[in-house]
Amino acid sequence: MKDSFKRKSPEEMLRMISKLHEGTLKIYIGPISGSGKTYHMLRDGNHLREQGVDVVICAVSTMRRPETVEQLGELERVPSIHWIRRSDGAEMKDLNLDALLVRNPEVVLVDGLAHRNRVGAAHATRLEDIRFLLRHNISVMTTVNVYELEGYTELARQLTGVRAMHTVPADTLELADEVKLIDVTPEALLIRLAEGHLQDHDHKELFRQGNVGILRELALKLVAEGVNESLREHREELGLPVTTGIMERILVSAQYQWSGSIYIQRGHQIARRLNGSLHAVVFRQMKQPLSKEAAVFRRSMIKLVEKIGGQMQELPILHRRYIPAALANYAIEQQITRIVMGHSRRTRWQEIWQGSIINSLLRQLQGVDLLLVADRIACEGERVLPAKVSDAEPRTYRRLSEQEMKEKIGLIRRGTFKIYIGAAPGVGKTYMMLREGNDLLRKGIDVQTGMLETHGRADTVKQIGSLPIVPRVKRLYQGTQLEEMDTEAILQSHPEVVLVDELAHTNVPGGAWHKRYEDVLQLLDAGISVITTVNVQHLESLNDAVEHITGVRVRETVPDRIIQLADEVQLIDVAPEALRQRMREGKIYAADKVPQALANFFRTGNLIALRELALRELADVVDERLEAQQSPRTLRGPWRQEEVVFVCVSNDRHAERLIRRGFRMAYRLKAAWYVHHVHIGTAISCELQEHLSSLEQLTVRLGGYFHIHYSSRLREVPDILAAKAAELKATQLVVGQAKRVWWLNGHRGSGSVVNRLVRLSRHRDVLIVADDDYK
Repeated sequence: MKDSFKRKSPEEMLRMISKLHEGTLKIYIGPISGSGKTYHMLRDGNHLREQGVDVVICAVSTMRRPETVEQLGELERVPSIHWIRRSDGAEMKDLNLDALLVRNPEVVLVDGLAHRNRVGAAHATRLEDIRFLLRHNISVMTTVNVYELEGYTELARQLTGVRAMHTVPADTLELADEVKLIDVTPEALLIRLAEGHLQDHDHKELFRQGNVGILRELALKLVAEGVNESLREHREELGLPVTTGIMERILVSAQYQWSGSIYIQRGHQIARRLNGSLHAVVFRQMKQPLSKEAAVFRRSMIKLVEKIGGQMQELPILHRRYIPAALANYAIEQQITRIVMGHSRRTRWQEIWQGSIINSLLRQLQGVDLLLVADRIACEGERVLPAKVSDAEPRTYRRLSEQEMKEKIGLIRRGTFKIYIGAAPGVGKTYMMLREGNDLLRKGIDVQTGMLETHGRADTVKQIGSLPIVPRVKRLYQGTQLEEMDTEAILQSHPEVVLVDELAHTNVPGGAWHKRYEDVLQLLDAGISVITTVNVQHLESLNDAVEHITGVRVRETVPDRIIQLADEVQLIDVAPEALRQRMREGKIYAADKVPQALANFFRTGNLIALRELALRELADVVDERLEAQQSPRTLRGPWRQEEVVFVCVSNDRHAERLIRRGFRMAYRLKAAWYVHHVHIGTAISCELQEHLSSLEQLTVRLGGYFHIHYSSRLREVPDILAAKAAELKATQLVVGQAKRVWWLNGHRGSGSVVNRLVRLSRHRDVLIVADDDYK
């Protein structure tokens, strides 16, 4: 690292030295009480105690939950100060600071970061108590709910009607050395509630399924924002570009005209759907006063941007020909991922003689997508603002067809499907899967372990407990005997639940199915419930993003539809440095593999980015499920109806990336999507046929439709694609940047295929996807 030898400033040295005299703060954050924050805090405290660290607990509330009480183990308790709250007669616990200073442990575990102390206490809040302990070099591990953080309290109240009794400042998480999200699914919470484990909670309205989903999504996004910022800081410290984050940053380029507000609202829609931030910029000649009409547009646009929580900036420009360069530079400075602007209204000949802002901008953009917003008002009179999706027409009295009847019966018989997802190997997915399996076993449910990969991790092996393991089947492949999950044996024994590790695994050739997830689908269809594990980098549509982050192309992938099929998806979150420490301690890989892993895939920057990717991906899944329940209280808001995404691909290496981008766009829009390729000529070589077949397989795997068209001349390609897009009533066109895609470059004077296709598509949105080899 080039900054490793850089001399530290006096301020940096002083800050580092003072930090040595302070304790470490770890905060466990969850969406709601009962999510497992105290359980995980106590479990981690016991692990520290086993390693010889001096750990005590004080003011910890187990709420008499059996699993949490069990985690108390042999942890020493420093008595807290008990008092009765006058407002409702509840018994409260304050930290006994004097006793803790006398005891002087290395670590204190304490619940309820938002707690308010009794009248007359040395400090008014628990947060102040914790800061006091940190200054005395006592480390603290504590818990908080997302709706107790100021800045999220009001949003949570608006969306759920729940009011937090006490709160902590919005910047509290910035004080922490580590923030760990404890994710929980609504289904798991409702089971805990039904079993009586959450009976002491005051706010029963919190546990409505819709509210749990909303608070869960808030927690996921909150932690993702913090992870994004830590990635920026990490890369800045190393002197690296900060443009490899996961968060989308949308820039709207507008003018003080009637279309300005439309583009901003369209950009706001996109930012919400992509869980990103919104920025707007207007270029103007500052020396020239605005007309009365422009001044009115300016006021309305400023008010609109403020209302939707975006940022707007005016930038000086001497002449419109300088706009592309200024816009490209601004996008780089602000780490923009997508620019939103209107279609050009110039004719082809005007663009040739006077130039085109869009073409000039595309030549200068690096790694930034460009979305050209359809001029639907002028063309069709269609409004661009979000339209509320109407409920489907009731079909209560219509007789089901035989096929519909079979499908509904199949869904009733189908097993329950739960997925534990993580950002990287070693976060604890298998551990949690086994723990849940044992919990179900204790409740009298028939659970078997169909496939388990412990990788020799001692903590994971301990969790096997009493779980029966189905022997693996042996298969001979290229002279080597390999083992696989015995799906037939599981089907014959027909347990209620089966645990299956590593969902993305590719099976040994010779079996009935190529991929393990296909085995899982067969088990589910047979009425067997499945609990499984997967890492976020194995999701098919994220393949390009993961390669961009890590430099590694993941070969074993799972179609995103498998995640969508799951009844529950739960994230196992671990901070990057904690994961690297596990690696150093030999808890993930064998000792001889540790140095290489830490220097490559497990680099801090990689882990931060993958963690953010996992948080945002699951937040998106949660929001999709809220929308599927037709809940009006989603964070992303509605979208226009009947979107159709039309992806244009060549036969080069960028095609797969465009297909994945088309899928992700269609998934967020709940749209049908199609991939179209135009072959020049009649004969297709065997090599090209193989490549096109792989593109078709990828499209179908992701739920799209793939089509090949033939043309004798390159100049006909735009007309063919535009006609097919019109036939399908496409609202979104996805193409690659023309400068590096050979088939998109026409003969001199005829204009590129992309330029001509864009001109033919001014009545629809066109997304021009950035190349991935700009670095």
